[in-house]
Amino acid sequence: MGTVTIVLLRIVIALSLVGSVLVQTVIVPLMWADLAGEPLWGRITLVVLAVLGVGTLQVFAVCVWQLLTLVRRGAVFSDAAFRYVDVVIGAIATASALTFILAVVLAPGEVAPGIVGLICGAALVLAGMALLVVVLRRLLAQAIDREDEARGLRSELDEVI
Repeated sequence: MGTVTIVLLRIVIALSLVGSVLVQTVIVPLMWADLAGEPLWGRITLVVLAVLGVGTLQVFAVCVWQLLTLVRRGAVFSDAAFRYVDVVIGAIATASALTFILAVVLAPGEVAPGIVGLICGAALVLAGMALLVVVLRRLLAQAIDREDEARGLRSELDEVI
């Protein structure tokens, strides 16, 4: 991965993090005010789901930033990468669960069943993304194994020569 790509990704991540903080500090309080006529449990639930949902995106962004640092250093094929990949899997799985909870909360209300179905579909897509990252984690493990094997073979070849 080139330096330009890493810089561009970091710019996108930084802008996303700034935007997510704005959502949590400006949009969420406005959402709370807009829900003034709703029951207190509903207001609290929706606001908490929004804050936690944005939080999962923030965790994801920080982990990708750290993985980009490993890429830049040429150390992405190391055990250190697993920590960040595991957190990414957890963040996506949590976002999936939060999305499904949102659908459950909205289902008995005045929200159209089609909208609830779309939200459930989004939760399913997020769960699929988490499973995809699990597969990518396994590929990372295989790449690390091959790297170690190649290093060992090079060492043996150096001894022979």
